[in-house]
Amino acid sequence: MRGARHWDARLHSAVGGLPATAADPWLRRLSTAADHGRLWVVTGALLGLRGGSLRRGAVRGLGSMAVSSGLVNAALKPVFGRRRPDLAAHPVHRLLHRAPDTHSFPSGHASSAGAFVTGVALECPAAGLALAPLAVAVGYSRVHVGVHYPGDVVAGLAVGAAVALAGWHRWPARTAPTPGHRPPRGGTGTRASAP
Repeated sequence: MRGARHWDARLHSAVGGLPATAADPWLRRLSTAADHGRLWVVTGALLGLRGGSLRRGAVRGLGSMAVSSGLVNAALKPVFGRRRPDLAAHPVHRLLHRAPDTHSFPSGHASSAGAFVTGVALECPAAGLALAPLAVAVGYSRVHVGVHYPGDVVAGLAVGAAVALAGWHRWPARTAPTPGHRPPRGGTGTRASAP
């Protein structure tokens, strides 16, 4: 019985065999824009300008991304040690100018995307939902340019989301007060009866 790595390689080859389209250069640019989390840092800075739940989401997303990136690059990649895909059969016009020389599993780009977007979503679900397609596109772009297997991307997204959720359990999102609710005065809100 053929294992998951076999089908992962087959799917990578299938993506490499897709015909050329106008999306190819844009996916390569997107992949490069996400190097070292730059895309998410810029997005976080823009969200931070708005204040409120968007600013809290940006802080949570960037913090989650930093932890996730450290976990993936310092611990998980060396432990799994998966080699990058062979680019010999990949279309030359899709290849990055500089191929990465680190291990393949899990994808650091996908991990950063999953961590940032999940972190934003925990504070502002609407913004997280709006950014989710961008996170998926960043992940797919890494397969499209040939430097990751699809399984690397799925695992990276999962690791990033898990890191953000773990942070949320440790530091829950701030909840808005119920309209019309006033906290009790004097601690308990009850007056002691006179003796």
